[in-house]
Amino acid sequence: MTKRGGMAVLGLAVTMVALDAGSVAAEMRVQTSAGEMQVTGIVEGLVAPWAFDFLPDGRLLVTEKGGRLLLVADGAMTEITGLPEVADLGQGGLLDVMVPADFATSREVWLTWSGRNGEGLSTMAGRGRLSEDNSRLEDFTTLFTGDPAVASRHFGSRLAEGAKGNIFITTGDRGTGPAGLEAQDPDLTHGKVISIARDGGPDIGLIGWRTGLYSIGHRNMQGAAALPDGELLVSEHGARGGDEINRVSPGKNYGWPVISYGVNYNGSKIGTGTRTPMMEQPLHYWDPSIAPSGLMVYSGALVPDWKGDVFSGSLKLDFISRLDPDTPAATGWAEERIASVATGRVRDISEGPDGAIWFLSETGGAIYRMAPAP
Repeated sequence: MTKRGGMAVLGLAVTMVALDAGSVAAEMRVQTSAGEMQVTGIVEGLVAPWAFDFLPDGRLLVTEKGGRLLLVADGAMTEITGLPEVADLGQGGLLDVMVPADFATSREVWLTWSGRNGEGLSTMAGRGRLSEDNSRLEDFTTLFTGDPAVASRHFGSRLAEGAKGNIFITTGDRGTGPAGLEAQDPDLTHGKVISIARDGGPDIGLIGWRTGLYSIGHRNMQGAAALPDGELLVSEHGARGGDEINRVSPGKNYGWPVISYGVNYNGSKIGTGTRTPMMEQPLHYWDPSIAPSGLMVYSGALVPDWKGDVFSGSLKLDFISRLDPDTPAATGWAEERIASVATGRVRDISEGPDGAIWFLSETGGAIYRMAPAP
């Protein structure tokens, strides 16, 4: 059924075609609301991959949590050196990678990672210049260091380039849970969207808030997509339920851990419930949780029916979520769940320069390309 059909949750049939799970040369066909899609393996053999981004010529940069940045071209991988020291502990490690729009002239590559900071770990972000031979990051500089915490979880850590050239950084609450209010503290970086200038200086200063803080009250944002109007779309993990999609505006409070559509892992209520004055409501939420990761607003280049739709991976339930903002549902937006053997723990998703939907499977250690079947 097409997106114009008005169904809140769309059914999915999956057909496997000559699939060899150990080979990225294999292809499979998946039936979706927009017709049959062909999923093609691009590269395999990745170890705990976390993120990818495209260079202007279509080659890929891929991060592995253990600390490797890889250049992928024609199915071959080469390691790039010159990276910062990474603390690969718990949910931490080498995390996001972002290629800014002016790469052709700047050759900048941005990274986020978890790094040691005193007795704890911090979400960090910085940039280096990719050498002309593509072998190393030169003059790598750390430009953001979040407040430390002892816990090795909830680092957030997505990057997005804003419409005015600023860099958005998402952070997590560092696992303090509903009992902790760090995400509500406007003087701490936990559970916040940060906005910095390209040189690392603060891009925003709001009265009563630490300089550079753009929004507060988030739990663990593992998806981010910059919007043309300068604002940001994020996905974030709830506890037991209550994952959210939020449109983030400067100076707004998104509620965690005061309000949530989920409950604690022990089943107890979180905060005051689902609503309270002066705290924002999500555009969409999931209950039970799907553990959303990666976020993309699709242009419709190859699939016009999906223009403007929002895509996220699921770490928990092994599918790609397609959300249709034009079709309302009880939880916000109508959802289609696209699943195949390739969609195990989809950690990142992006529209490629070719208009296809590319996604990273943590389970398979592979990157795939999805496009209409020929």
